[in-house]
Amino acid sequence: MRRSVRRAGAAALLTLPLLTPASGCGLTSGSPMVDDVSPGSIGRGEPLKGARLTVTSKSFTEGLILGAMMGIAFEAAGADVLDRTGIQGSIGGREAVLKGEADAAYEYTGTAWITYLGHTDPIPDPRAQWQAVHDADLKNGVTWLPPSRLNNTYALAMNQADFRKYGTRTLSQVAALSKSDPPAVTLCVEVEFANRADGLRGMQKAYGMDVPASRITQMDTGIIYTQTAKGSCTYGEVFTTDGRIKSMDLVVMDDDKKFFPNYNAAPEINSRTLAKWPAIAEVLNPVTARLDNTVAQELNARVDVDGEDPHHVALEWMKAEGFVK
Repeated sequence: MRRSVRRAGAAALLTLPLLTPASGCGLTSGSPMVDDVSPGSIGRGEPLKGARLTVTSKSFTEGLILGAMMGIAFEAAGADVLDRTGIQGSIGGREAVLKGEADAAYEYTGTAWITYLGHTDPIPDPRAQWQAVHDADLKNGVTWLPPSRLNNTYALAMNQADFRKYGTRTLSQVAALSKSDPPAVTLCVEVEFANRADGLRGMQKAYGMDVPASRITQMDTGIIYTQTAKGSCTYGEVFTTDGRIKSMDLVVMDDDKKFFPNYNAAPEINSRTLAKWPAIAEVLNPVTARLDNTVAQELNARVDVDGEDPHHVALEWMKAEGFVK
């Protein structure tokens, strides 16, 4: 699954020495979160006072920011929080929540449906996708809380000059351009995306797009953004919540046929933990409800573009939103 290989920002990597995967997928270390926070609009009455909760996340920028938000929310509600964010890949953190070695994490609905639960066909409606994951995972001892609008999925993007030249806004229009003016459509994509059924191959089939290999360049994720911004390729593969979309002023094509899976972020909680501390839901739901692609792009850019620490970015946002003081 692609989120098992997502990159971490330079600042984000500073957190990784705090934890070490155990044999298999377990976790063996972490560090206490010690933010000086108190309840704002969440955590009033400290409903989690007395709880000792372990938060985990993946190691790429967005995962670290979301993990920090979750931990800070728990702290404000009175819990003692152990920080085990920054786990490489998807499976380690997932297994930790399943086994109770971690209590909670933000995860993506598409990742759960396809990678963890083994389905090949995503569900086009994002709420139905979340509901299917929620229902299927209950038997695994994991409870999914309501999802955010943050949908970190694939997309194609172009720079402003090419947008003014070609004027495409949707993938259907890109497909039409590939037929009416074939040399105009050149692609920069990751190796994985180029070979995935839910990536380039599937996208071209779904949209009737036929871009020959001679006009497709495979490269590292970070290079795609810079090359697209420079116009070295007309369209580059991007992730829809990446901060570089905004910082480089790229125009994202709408997936008008809803081909790409939904990857909405939502809290997954060990069900035993939630049964013991049901207030977890009321603490996290307002935070999750505020998350969307615009928020994610802005916060991710502060890490990946400006070099800030992901935990600091999360803490400042939580304070700015009034969730904590």
